[in-house]
Amino acid sequence: MTESEGDRKPARVVVADDQTVVREGIVMLLGLLPGVEVVGSAGDGEEAVRLVEELAPDVVLMDLRMPRCDGVEATRRIRSAYPGTQVVVLTTYADDESLFPALHAGARGYLTKDAGGDEIVRAVESVLSGDAGLSPSVQRRLLERLSEPKPRPAPTEAPDGLTARESEVLVLIAEGLSNQEIARRLHVSTATVKTHINNLFAKTGLKDRAQAVRYAYAKGLVRPPAE
Repeated sequence: MTESEGDRKPARVVVADDQTVVREGIVMLLGLLPGVEVVGSAGDGEEAVRLVEELAPDVVLMDLRMPRCDGVEATRRIRSAYPGTQVVVLTTYADDESLFPALHAGARGYLTKDAGGDEIVRAVESVLSGDAGLSPSVQRRLLERLSEPKPRPAPTEAPDGLTARESEVLVLIAEGLSNQEIARRLHVSTATVKTHINNLFAKTGLKDRAQAVRYAYAKGLVRPPAE
């Protein structure tokens, strides 16, 4: 005879979010749902790691953007030092620059804050059973990413101290893409693209996109088409 749902021990959960109102709201919501027991709450990643050490919860619901120690670093530390505790990210952000670092750090679940209580409980149950607890939108994004062609490899030695991403943005500028098109290609926000462009212009002394195109060809980042 299998263990009935009523006999199962509730999942012991720590909630980590730097916004007090949001954190208390999540704790209150989970307190109304069966199958979950909130054993602690943290206002930043440092506190989340400390609570995991003290309380040994089954799952941490982890925000990403937090002071002192962000959610990605806290996830990495928890999964390294306390592998018995799973991490489900619960965040406002679902862009690639938030999603993939969190998964690489060891998060087994990823939900956005529009998730309902039932969805959060399902994610907690999924990660505890060894599955992934991902929202439908995140699952779609992962499938899209797997089906995409691999991005152009960045130069092994970027000139003038450019980062690999700044070099990649420069190459796409040289290919004639707008900021919006670059953002779609790299799956980041337009604001992020503008930040990369400002940084690479500052490092190289470039003043406009025309100079950027000439610079990319001169440095061998882009090769002229064969005749």
